[in-house]
Amino acid sequence: MRHKINAALALVLLACAIAVISARHQARTLFVELQAAQREARELDIEWGRLLLEQSTWAMHSRIEVVAHHQLHMAAPDATRIHLIAPAEGRQP
Repeated sequence: MRHKINAALALVLLACAIAVISARHQARTLFVELQAAQREARELDIEWGRLLLEQSTWAMHSRIEVVAHHQLHMAAPDATRIHLIAPAEGRQP
């Protein structure tokens, strides 16, 4: 009888040890995945910063004016060709 109890307790102990090993392995795997996700988040933050800087550079008024003048051959109209139109009465702007 005593040998059966010892054998049963040994099996329970073995099952618990396997469960602990499995849980630690899963925890390590999840930790590695977490680190990879954090690394990717940092890289995406850096890329976002670069894109914001690039957008502000491309959207600078002086650059737009140069591109409009040289590539699109646009120019500001003469003051004599500018006509101001007053809004209609009773309309909100």
